[in-house]
This record gives sequence, structure tokens and C-alpha cells, in this order.
Amino acid sequence: MIDKEKIERAVTLLLEGIGEDVNREGLKETPERIARMYEEIFAGLEETPKPYLSKTFSVEDSGMVLEKDIVFYSTCEHHLLPFYGKAHIAYLPDGKVVGLSKLARTVEVYARRPQLQEQLTVQIADALMEYLQPKGVMVMVEAEHMCMTMRGVKKPGTQTVTLVTRGRFAEEKGLKDEFWRMMGR
Repeated sequence: MIDKEKIERAVTLLLEGIGEDVNREGLKETPERIARMYEEIFAGLEETPKPYLSKTFSVEDSGMVLEKDIVFYSTCEHHLLPFYGKAHIAYLPDGKVVGLSKLARTVEVYARRPQLQEQLTVQIADALMEYLQPKGVMVMVEAEHMCMTMRGVKKPGTQTVTLVTRGRFAEEKGLKDEFWRMMGR
């Protein structure tokens, strides 16, 4: 459970720590705004993808399902700065599929927590394997990290790409090739 009062106290201390006047007009309500924002952007801490991935539909011999360009926003757990990009999810159904919006909701569950991109990619793939029990899963995440853009090395536009394969995608090169063709690459 998000403790908004604790967040407000922390933001007040942070502002004082950088030498700001927490009573000036532009900052008076900032601690409350940040607490409300954190409640929203970290909502995934209190969620699981189970409700989204549990409602499935029976299908006969279905080929690969690919949902690409799922936009997400997350927060780097190392610097508490945003990273954002697109997730691409492919799976091979084994007699059941899930509504397409549920794949995007699964991405959101894991993106809305302090996160590492590598971990986000694994969590999405593992959730699909657990709840859908498909023949295979492939998840690719492409993101730009503000911790690389606005601080440190300062390289805007740099994309980090992570890829996780499970089941037949890990075993069969032809499936990976089909994924890349469907992605237009």
C-alpha cells in the first residue's frame, strides 16, 4: 500500500535538501502532487497480471500471435527516473488465446513499479508462460532511459533492447525468424 504521507514528508526533505524554499508558491503543493503521482505510476506494485491473463478463449490450431508497439512508461529503480518505450509480445497458443488488450495490461502491471528493463522483459514472458501455458513466448522491449539521457553519459536517443524467449521460441530458430519478419525487420 502506498503511504502518501511518508512520500510527502520525503519530498519535502528532498526539496529542502537541494536548497529549495518549500513554502514558495510553486512548491507549496508539490509534495502532495508527487504522492498522488507515485500512487498512479507505481500502481503495479499492488497488481498481478492474473486477472487479465485468466480469461481465455479456445482456439483450434492457431499460429503465432504478435502484438507489437505496446507503449509503456516505467521508472528505473536505480535512479527513480523514467524509462519508456515499446514492448513486443509473441506467443504460440496451445489451444487458448487471451484478449489482445490483456497483453498490454500485463505490460502495464510490470511497468508500473520501480523496475529494471531486463527484469520487466522476463516478468512479462514468465507471466504469459504461467497463465496462458502457450507452446512458446518471445518478448522484446525497446526503451530510452532518462538516466542515460539527462544525467551521466547524456546520450539522448539511445535505445536499450532486451529480448526473452521461452519454450519453442528458445528452441526453434525458424520461429525467431518469423517474429523478425512480422516485426518488419
